[in-house]
Amino acid sequence: MTSTGPVRWGILGTGGITAKLLGGARRSPAVEVVAAGSRTPETAQAYAAQNGIPTAHGSYEALLADPNVEAVYIATPNSLHHPWTMRALAAGKHVLCEKPYSSDPAEVQFAFDAADAAGLVLSEAFMWRHHPQVALLQSVVPELGDIKTIRATFSFVLEDAANIRLSGELDGGSLMDVGCYCISGARLVAGEEPELAFGVSEAGGGAVDVRFTGILRFPGGIVAEFTSGFTADHRGLEVIGRAGSVRLTDPWQSNPATIVRDGVEARLDDADPYQLELEDVSRAIREKRPPLLGRSDALGQARTIAALRESARTGRAVTVQ
Repeated sequence: MTSTGPVRWGILGTGGITAKLLGGARRSPAVEVVAAGSRTPETAQAYAAQNGIPTAHGSYEALLADPNVEAVYIATPNSLHHPWTMRALAAGKHVLCEKPYSSDPAEVQFAFDAADAAGLVLSEAFMWRHHPQVALLQSVVPELGDIKTIRATFSFVLEDAANIRLSGELDGGSLMDVGCYCISGARLVAGEEPELAFGVSEAGGGAVDVRFTGILRFPGGIVAEFTSGFTADHRGLEVIGRAGSVRLTDPWQSNPATIVRDGVEARLDDADPYQLELEDVSRAIREKRPPLLGRSDALGQARTIAALRESARTGRAVTVQ
């Protein structure tokens, strides 16, 4: 493996989310996508040809065995994130794993222990955290005085009954798909991990939630409220303090990136969060330093998701631990 030049990436999985990531990769001199792997040679070859990727592998195992691949982006369904991350780390590859990594804190600890032991970079792919609007939000929050409430939403209308987001076997559901963004936003703004979680889940025709509403209590009395779902179009992140409020109108996809401070709206310059995410992980690989999102953030996410799921199952508030 070289220690200079662009990091050579492989794409493990050919789902729709990879189109946005590939767009970011094309904009960056720090990133070179050299291979793609799918479950069949036909799918891999078609995907590689469509996206201008030089090498196609007809299995995930073959991609991980490719000596030209330094790092892999894992874009499998949720239930396969941990197993294929562990295989990638065992193959000596750095990993950017699509969110959410897991709802099991033990899996998060196990994966990061393996990455640390091998001297490899592992990061959870919350691309929204890399957009410049997040730094602007963080600079404004201290001006709001004591934070009282955080409100977050992320939902869209999903009409395809065969979509993998509705598969219980693949660990689907709105909490795992878009609700995890709301949790990420609340945790970032609060600056601490939640201590108590309460969740209400609305099941659809399958075994997963099509709408999830959660309340998180943080130390110091900050309360976050969020709703995720597949039944309406809405997104936002609002912070309410004693001295004012601030809201990102589309924090998760930044389309557009707009911030509203006490009713006054400002538009930010365009930026590609997928490009910035890939560049952050690639710099971490080349410079041998931690990426923006590492063990502590992934562990906080998993612990919170686990508590919310347990609360929705039992109908009682659950301590986050």
